[in-house]
Amino acid sequence: MTHLWVRAEQRPNEERVGITPEGAAALIRAGIRVTVEESSVRAIPIDGYRAAGCEVVAENLWPKAPADAIIFGLKELPEDGTPLVHRHIMFGHAYKGQPAGRVLLQRFKAGGGVLYDLEYLVDETGRRVAAFGYWAGYAGAAVSLKVWAAQQRGGIAGPVRKVASKDALLAELAKELQGLGRPRAIIIGALGRVGTGAADLCTAMGVAVTKWDIAETASGGPFPEILEREIFLNCILARPGCPVFVPASAKTDARKLTVIGDIACDPTSDFSPIKVYDRATDWDAPALRVAENPPLDVTAIDNLPSLMPVESSQDYAAQLLPSLLTLTDLGSGVWGRAKVEFDRHVAGV
Repeated sequence: MTHLWVRAEQRPNEERVGITPEGAAALIRAGIRVTVEESSVRAIPIDGYRAAGCEVVAENLWPKAPADAIIFGLKELPEDGTPLVHRHIMFGHAYKGQPAGRVLLQRFKAGGGVLYDLEYLVDETGRRVAAFGYWAGYAGAAVSLKVWAAQQRGGIAGPVRKVASKDALLAELAKELQGLGRPRAIIIGALGRVGTGAADLCTAMGVAVTKWDIAETASGGPFPEILEREIFLNCILARPGCPVFVPASAKTDARKLTVIGDIACDPTSDFSPIKVYDRATDWDAPALRVAENPPLDVTAIDNLPSLMPVESSQDYAAQLLPSLLTLTDLGSGVWGRAKVEFDRHVAGV
């Protein structure tokens, strides 16, 4: 019997989950065994999973799960160097030259495990079957506006924390922007999930948006228009051949740009299109100041949808469930394609 083991998230400020109790019940009806770890932080309470018929076990017990269990989580595993013997479903961030990703692949190679990277679960056309993109864009634009508001008051953005809902986020943001004008924003990747979410947040807050996508960046740059807006929101997944949107020279170039929201957040990738920073920011310190006079702050948080963990989890879980229902056949479909991608990358470490 196929056995899905839903682990607790161990990363700070991570309360999302990739399956709801309703989804778990559907898996059980399909003949899949579902074990769910207790969690002190998960946004969806454990009682719903128990009522759905899931086996409930202690938090962070997954290293002792049966060898044939498929371990399902969202974000990073503890970086303890242990070999990984199980099959894991998660966001690995391991295929684009990231130093931590190489270490992760080495752990899989050492243990004989397999990574089914959620970022690389794609259909026959290459389109991802599930993504948190909309909520990443929505939250990323909100944080970028918080960073801009802090600049207008002569400071740098303080910690960000989760909110109960989208409406609560909008109310909080309106309060922070009270008494201020509105910046102009330019979004690259505006036609995708992430860009759509970012544009919707900007529109809700009265921010004028310039929307760019593939056609507008086909020239390969440079793109002086980015420096002419106060906020730049990067919403594209960088791949080989991606043009540079913000070169290192932007730190000293004449510009109106003061906030970069790198919502894609892949600063250690060889393909990063933003060359003014080299590390992600976090919830406690969401803004990294990279230049002065005028200030230039970068915000690059890699688990942005966690600002609204319930809504983002429910949306993502609904997208992913049809694929989870095919876990009984890991050799084909989205899982087979993800395994081919893993084999290709793990061979090189």
